[in-house]
Amino acid sequence: MTAMTGQRTFDSVNPATGATVGTHPIHDARAVRAAVEDANEAARWWERLGYAGRRARLLDYKAVLVREIRSLARLVREETGKPEGDAVLEIVLTVAHLDWAARNARRVLGPRRVFPGVLGLNLTATLEYQPLGTVGVIGPWNYPVFTPMGSIAYALAAGNAVVFKPSELTPGVGVRLAELFAEAVPGRPVFQTVTGLGETGAALAADPGIDKIAFTGSTATARRVMAACAANLTPIVAECGGKDALIVDHDADVAAAADAALWGAMSNAGQTCVGVERVYVVDAVYDAFMRELTERARAVKAGEHYGPITLPEQVKIIRRHVDEAVRSGRAVVGGSGSVREPYVEPVIVEDVPEDSPAVREETFGPVITVRRVADAEEALTLANASAYGLGGAVFSRDARRAMELARRMRGGMTAINSVISFVGVPALPFGGVGDSGFGRIHGADGLREFARPKAITRQRFPLPGMNLTSFRRREADLDRLVRLVTFLHGRRR
Repeated sequence: MTAMTGQRTFDSVNPATGATVGTHPIHDARAVRAAVEDANEAARWWERLGYAGRRARLLDYKAVLVREIRSLARLVREETGKPEGDAVLEIVLTVAHLDWAARNARRVLGPRRVFPGVLGLNLTATLEYQPLGTVGVIGPWNYPVFTPMGSIAYALAAGNAVVFKPSELTPGVGVRLAELFAEAVPGRPVFQTVTGLGETGAALAADPGIDKIAFTGSTATARRVMAACAANLTPIVAECGGKDALIVDHDADVAAAADAALWGAMSNAGQTCVGVERVYVVDAVYDAFMRELTERARAVKAGEHYGPITLPEQVKIIRRHVDEAVRSGRAVVGGSGSVREPYVEPVIVEDVPEDSPAVREETFGPVITVRRVADAEEALTLANASAYGLGGAVFSRDARRAMELARRMRGGMTAINSVISFVGVPALPFGGVGDSGFGRIHGADGLREFARPKAITRQRFPLPGMNLTSFRRREADLDRLVRLVTFLHGRRR
């Protein structure tokens, strides 16, 4: 279901061809308010369905998405320019996450007894997680199905209604996601889409009827969204940018590492928040790795293996990063001439100083910087010296060593001997630290992100001789308490 209002409209455009894909209304604050009010009412019905009722309807929604994979993928291709095969993969991953959220919500969030402790032996203690109410989701354009559905699916499974504001570059995809939900859950505005520009997203973040905002986008925009949320003390989960690093240790499978680095950096034209942007290679395998990487990269073509730069303004950032990297380092594949709007051919630059924008700032394009290091410890130090902390990767044949490096990598997710594989595991949380944001989507943590914990205690019988929470408490009661605590906790190890 999509709220409609006003006469102002905007077009979504195919970035590869410039053709208009669709025309959509610009929903103002009044329209957003109406959608949120409808969602608040629908949320009460959705909560009363219980876990079983929501699970059945979400699995129906999953079936509808599967039926429409090809048509939805074509729409993603039209609005982003990415190859249809990449769009299909994005939707398949979405289906897997929706299935997991629907099937696991009761297990993660449902009531369960907890041990009350020795001092509470006369109590039963219960913990459960209750829906927040209505969640506002502000989504990105680079993965217009998978990324917002990482919040939408988990918020719905947790018992909330959702009002979704998609990127102005991919509004048609956002509208279609809500339309398909309405096929599975007709007549109830549990999941609505509002379309528009920045003002629509700001109105959603500032609406007093929103119980939480799930935002995906740049760090700078996240700060503005947080400021809008602050007026109503609306909590927010923020998934922002990244500058992910890949470490190639001395014992790595060099061919596999090069293949993964190339795909992690170039797929989706590098427009991936957990894409590979920096590579640190131990000296012992550096030359072999670079031979593998450059040979493979020369076979990858923009417009064939990946699409255009979807956001026109991003081309300027990519060009600046490439120009400065080439001036200070050495281009081994591509260079400044690779930036041919709206496409950017693969660019690989080595020996780029660590203070270069291409190393410090998010490029969000098909560009890799590669640096030779003495050992994995130096690689880890450099990888962690970033304001961002989202994902990362380690390549090593030594499982124990790789696990140690992965644990010490600053960020929310690390893949070993693969890249970005963590996004395909629905049970794992997704999110970052530092300028990459806070909070988590996906997995049990993602379900809890859209619920509030509720603690309940019930006294089964009074403790004899220890009436501690009464004005009739006696000194003897306190003496017994002190003796008990001394017995339980008074001995040093």
